[in-house]
This record gives sequence, structure tokens and C-alpha cells, in this order.
Amino acid sequence: MRWQRAAATAALAVLGVAASTAWSQGKKPGAGTAAASAARAAGAASAAAATGALYAERFRNVCAACHGADGRSGVAGTPVLAGQHSLYAITQLFLFREGRRNNEAMVALAKPMTDADLRGFSDFIGTLPPVPPPTPATAPDAARMSKGQALAQQHKCVFCHGVTFDGGQGVPRIGGQKEDYLRATLHGFKTGDRPGYTRAMTEALSQVPAEDLDVLSYYVANFAGK
Repeated sequence: MRWQRAAATAALAVLGVAASTAWSQGKKPGAGTAAASAARAAGAASAAAATGALYAERFRNVCAACHGADGRSGVAGTPVLAGQHSLYAITQLFLFREGRRNNEAMVALAKPMTDADLRGFSDFIGTLPPVPPPTPATAPDAARMSKGQALAQQHKCVFCHGVTFDGGQGVPRIGGQKEDYLRATLHGFKTGDRPGYTRAMTEALSQVPAEDLDVLSYYVANFAGK
């Protein structure tokens, strides 16, 4: 609200004046102030650790059945969460909570979540290290991989997702993601069935032929990170 922003601005201004006055008078924090600051920092760290442990346990109890304890499961159509960025994760949980993404199971799980829950789960997901996909029985098709690489350059996939497809911040890691999930996601963006928090993907894929999306999914899923 406007009055809250004004109050916050005024408070910051007062703090700035106080700090400036203290500095001009040559005052320095005493040992008591330093000790209090250290105690507050230690308390904050302890609280953060407790919150992290709480949501790690909740992830194991609620999410691991589908997504796997390490963030990579064998359930078809279930995305890999290992190595995913917390900012991207919290955005998707928010979209599920608000019913903007179409997945009955995830909408049901996210609907009762508080903002603190969204932060807790997404922060924990952000700690999961990348887990490479299982080694395929046969090597990826060289022709499809070569075409997929060319398409990724042509359609500027690497511009946002990075040359190694590891993303960053609000851009998801897609390298090594499951092919069936990538394919469904790309086609969903193209048709408009999959909403995004921006129109970037919808616009980027609007002119891409459907068959190219399949090749891109194959390439990214089998990308070796080189």
C-alpha cells in the first residue's frame, strides 16, 4: 500500500540520518554491539538451518514419491528437479498454487501452501545437485543430435538457457531433462496449453515447426554438457 511504502521510506531516511550523525561524531560500535550482531547472525543461521531441515523432510515425505529423493525419478512425464534453480522452482509452485498450470496432482499439493511453504520447498530444491541421466543402452543418434544442435542455435535456445543448458535464476536448467517432459512442455508452450510467467517461450516457439520441437527435445535430453 502507498502509505506503507511511504512509511518504510521515511524509516530508512531516519536511519540514514542517524547513521550519518553517528559517523560524523566519530562513534564506533562497541564490543556489546558487535556481540549482539554476532548473536543475531548466529540465530538467523540456526533458524535457516532448521527451516532447511524441515523442508528437506517434507520433500522426502511429499515430493520424493514422484520426483525421487535426489530429484530424479524414473516416473514417466515427471520432471527432473535435481540441479533446478530455486527462483524457477518457486515460480512454478506459485503457478500451480494459483491453478494456472494444468496438473491435478501438483495443483492439489500446492493449493494449501503458504508463501513460506513455497519459499521453503523451492529453497530446498535449489540445493539438490544435478544428477546425470542414466547411460542409454545405445548412443544418441548422431544425425538427430547434429540437427538439434543447429536448431538450438537457430532458435536461440542457448541465448537464455546457456550453451550448456544449465539456465540460471528464473530460467530453468533443461540439459539432461527427460525427453518426454521436454517434448510435452515445448508443445504446450507452442499451443498455449502451458502458461509461462512471461510470454518469452510462447513467442519464441510460435514459428517453430512441431517436428523441430521433437528434435530439440531429443537433443537437449541427451546433451552431454560439452
